[in-house]
Amino acid sequence: RYVVETERRFYLANEVERKVHTDAGRTVVELELHDAWVWDMYRQNRFVSSVSVLTFKDVNIELLPTQELDTGELA
Repeated sequence: RYVVETERRFYLANEVERKVHTDAGRTVVELELHDAWVWDMYRQNRFVSSVSVLTFKDVNIELLPTQELDTGELA
């Protein structure tokens, strides 16, 4: 349902929970991903039931259109 991009990895996940923390002027983004597929060229296992991500960098989270998921066709 979601595409998540960080500086180091690319994820596909069915559920995404996001929390933003600010401490001493620095912003930290905390993500919890469930039923995820992880793209990292050094990983052998790509499918994981849950992933925790902490980053100080930009994060892009996109909800995939349900039409594409239901029909299996890309626009």
